[in-house]
Amino acid sequence: MRSISVGGAMSGGHNNFGLLRLVLALAVVVSHAFSVATGRVEDEPWAQSTGFTLGEHGVNGFFAISGFLVTMSYDRRGWRDYVLARTLRIGPGLVAATLVVALLLGPAMTRLDLSAYLAHPQLWRFITGTLTTFKSATFLPGVFEDNPLRSPMGTVWTLKYETLCYLGVLVAGLVGLLGWPKLALGIGGVLLAATVLREIVTPDGPKGVETALRLPLIFLTGGLIYLFRARVPVSLPGLAVALVALALLSPTPLYKAGLYLVTAWGALVLALAPALTRWRTDPPADLSYGVYLYGWPVQQASHALFPTIGAFALFWPALVVTLVLAMLSWLLVEKPALALKRRLLRGS
Repeated sequence: MRSISVGGAMSGGHNNFGLLRLVLALAVVVSHAFSVATGRVEDEPWAQSTGFTLGEHGVNGFFAISGFLVTMSYDRRGWRDYVLARTLRIGPGLVAATLVVALLLGPAMTRLDLSAYLAHPQLWRFITGTLTTFKSATFLPGVFEDNPLRSPMGTVWTLKYETLCYLGVLVAGLVGLLGWPKLALGIGGVLLAATVLREIVTPDGPKGVETALRLPLIFLTGGLIYLFRARVPVSLPGLAVALVALALLSPTPLYKAGLYLVTAWGALVLALAPALTRWRTDPPADLSYGVYLYGWPVQQASHALFPTIGAFALFWPALVVTLVLAMLSWLLVEKPALALKRRLLRGS
């Protein structure tokens, strides 16, 4: 039976993007149960078996979906609506989470008295650093000092790459690159070749270099799948075959490049495959961004309060608190921001 294309699957009406984003965000929270408790990401079972933590796989999936949807957003809306939509989707939730962590969680967890905490210059460095350069390694004064890792918002570093990728789509759109998909494909080929070359020359080189290749490549692959949507198939059996091939590549320098491509395509297959989208699966509230932002600080606070309890014993109550905060973020911040976006777009 002939497989349907991505473009054909998009016309089906239903998709799993909302559900898949939530699952990926929860995967990040599960993964961080290990690093919060031990400070060692390599203790995570997925890191030992696949070379990446479950959280890193979750982030990879996020970037694939984002690349696809963001490229589609620019293509359909143009640059003004695109900039407004991206700003109001990312900015308000991040600002709110940063202030909640710095001005509510921080005072509750610090060893300093309140006046000393509020007057400490590190507090304001934390706020400005998080909001302007997405620093996730910075700390709050007197907070989480006995935790293996001190950072209160350990996931925001990925927003730097996300923002840079958004800017890349904007520039590509403004110069007309989206109208030349083969040229965009060539850029993807360069990133792919650089990824393989790094594995040949310096396979144990700096993690930052690997990340600087991994996330843009996966994002771009998602965007390319949108640009070539009439030609890219959606096939669950094909995905199974790709996963087997990927396992065979695991001892070779081609493994990581293959993993990035299969992750990007696989995420979109799971989001669009007709066999998986016969029924509407969109969650009633989009909690993925809130789960991603609040999962880490909640887990850090849980470990600080109960340091002798195991990671998985703390995971479940931390998850409940995270989901509550994510719901509040959606209802009080993100949903109103999206409503503002729609009003502004109608008025433009």
